[in-house]
Amino acid sequence: MLNRFIAISLLVALIGSNCSRFFIYAGFELNQKYISEKLCENRDRPWMHCNGKCFLMKKLKLAEEKEKKQERENQRSHHMEALPVAAASFAFKKSTIKVIYPQRPVLNTVHRTFTIFQPPKAFILQA
Repeated sequence: MLNRFIAISLLVALIGSNCSRFFIYAGFELNQKYISEKLCENRDRPWMHCNGKCFLMKKLKLAEEKEKKQERENQRSHHMEALPVAAASFAFKKSTIKVIYPQRPVLNTVHRTFTIFQPPKAFILQA
């Protein structure tokens, strides 16, 4: 029962973070009358027919900036994880001994591949 509750709450949290615009639109639709009367910048100018859309646009812009900032922070943290903590230098030495392995023929092989595998021939079409 506890595992199911934890799984459902994590799913809701993941979906909620991805659907922030949906929640902003839903909140605006539910409270549009209050927003248009109290929070709208153009409530003194009724001929503009804003009805709180300016407030909605501000909220959407803030949400978008917040998502971009969070994305930049995530990218920055990923870059921090990839960087080494202390500067270390590695010096690779060339090997002084060169080992030459002799070629051994493989038993039970057929060496007729040159007759089968040939490059394609160019066909020239004459008009």
